[in-house]
Amino acid sequence: MNRPVRPAPPHWTALVFQMLPFADAASVDLPLGRLLRLALFQVSVGMAMVLLNGTLNRVMVVELGTPTWLVALLIAVPLLVAPFRALIGHRSDTHRSVLGWRRVPYIWFGTLMQFGGLAIMPFALLLLGKPEAFNIGLAGAAFAFLLTGTGVHVTQTAGLALATDLAPEDKRPRAVALLYVMLLVGMMFAAFVIGGLLIEYSATKLVQVIQGAAVLTIVLNVTALWKQEARNPAITAPNRETPTFSALWQAFVKDGRNARLLTAIGIGAAGFAMQDALLEPYGGEILGLSVGATTGLTGAWALGSLIGFMASGRMLARGWDPLRLAGAGLVVGINAFLLVLFAGPFGSPLMLYAGALTIGLGLGLFSVGTLMEAMSLAKTETAGLALGAWGAVQATCAGAGIAIGGLLRDGVAAYVGSGHAATVATRASGYSTVYILEITLLLIGLAAIGPLVGQRRRAPDADDTLPQPFGLREFPT
Repeated sequence: MNRPVRPAPPHWTALVFQMLPFADAASVDLPLGRLLRLALFQVSVGMAMVLLNGTLNRVMVVELGTPTWLVALLIAVPLLVAPFRALIGHRSDTHRSVLGWRRVPYIWFGTLMQFGGLAIMPFALLLLGKPEAFNIGLAGAAFAFLLTGTGVHVTQTAGLALATDLAPEDKRPRAVALLYVMLLVGMMFAAFVIGGLLIEYSATKLVQVIQGAAVLTIVLNVTALWKQEARNPAITAPNRETPTFSALWQAFVKDGRNARLLTAIGIGAAGFAMQDALLEPYGGEILGLSVGATTGLTGAWALGSLIGFMASGRMLARGWDPLRLAGAGLVVGINAFLLVLFAGPFGSPLMLYAGALTIGLGLGLFSVGTLMEAMSLAKTETAGLALGAWGAVQATCAGAGIAIGGLLRDGVAAYVGSGHAATVATRASGYSTVYILEITLLLIGLAAIGPLVGQRRRAPDADDTLPQPFGLREFPT
């Protein structure tokens, strides 16, 4: 008797790809292997973000004794470049060169800036710990943060635009979303690896870790860029006519819906980011966690964001409105900050880790929803401008939130310590004030994004290959 032949179980790599959010972004022109290789530049960006926003701010505040407000300003320095992301994207859209590349030059020079900033950063930080060289260390640290942050913005803006160029029109939103998944994967692994290396902190280990990250940045970005963009001298011809940035930008913001969307994105980004410079110092100062343990908070945040991306895929597959999804992310964020707020009084590291993970979950949902809406504006010839505008608003408001959070924390702590409000004189008062403000901002973000939910940007077009209304109907389940 012949038994029916059972189909062979899928290879483990196929199962991994099925579980990967937005894995169906691959196409014949842009297979998954090539797309994942391109996404390596996001891994290097994630590694730099973990260093800037996580490990280094903890080291400067706790180990080096640098004032929190000054650390917050240093972390916010790279965001001075953020408002120019739309301009960077436009410049890569209209780049003129006889070599025929639009995106490659920007990714390459952004990579060099990332490398240079990380290479000089540890020595500048060590000078901060010496009173006689504090001013020199401060100037060097500010320059290193600015150089690294500029490289991150340039690389990321041009890299996302390159992915939009390479992906077919019906796959572009998912391709860009997959790149953001890889950003979170890079942040998560970088946080755990760096945290493991710095469990026993020393200045020598700090120098080795940061300079190792600089070298790895070059390796990852060169691998990501290799043979991705085909040369096309016609689209970069020096004598061709190109629209001005001001004309394109005025047309972009003239739509009142676009302006309201960018406002909601900015408020939400500020609400989520205000704790970026405080979460690890909060764990170290209030709960007594080690450097390695507090770096793990950033890893938990990145893991939560990755879960948010996976959950968003399932929700959108079930017909969720992307902006409703973004609103759900704001609600999750409100509850996350309540967990963090009460972790101090309860003395519970577990609550703090749960809060960090849930912050990432809410941010993941919020980012996917708003990113899908931004992608509905991105065409091949203006992809850099559209994605740059989304990134510019998000990064600028996040940077402002980081700076305000640090200043507010130190200001409240100084007021409480002065004796004018002895009844609430606890070390956690400054942190608590910031977390309450973040909850308030997320509530305002909900009010801003609410009227946009369910609106259609444009009438259906028979020639448009993207499903309506937000460019996505089917996501991996």
